[in-house]
Amino acid sequence: MYINKQLELMPTEKLTPVKLPHQPPWRARTVVVLPDYCISVTCNDGVAGTVDMSQLIFSEKAGIYSALKDAQLFNQVRIELGMLT
Repeated sequence: MYINKQLELMPTEKLTPVKLPHQPPWRARTVVVLPDYCISVTCNDGVAGTVDMSQLIFSEKAGIYSALKDAQLFNQVRIELGMLT
């Protein structure tokens, strides 16, 4: 193994934590999967509610949402950047 003796260690930098901007109140904070294709959502401002997704998922015009008929896939709902995915 060859070692170049002229190499110097570079100083390390301290990273400063980045403070994220205030999250908009409409962003989702929590999501809970409920039976029968329903989800309970709470937003940053504390507003909470239950959404029945079954009519959309099982409609003839469900489009991309028809894949959520698979309960295992539906149960994977999560929050990414304040949005439900």
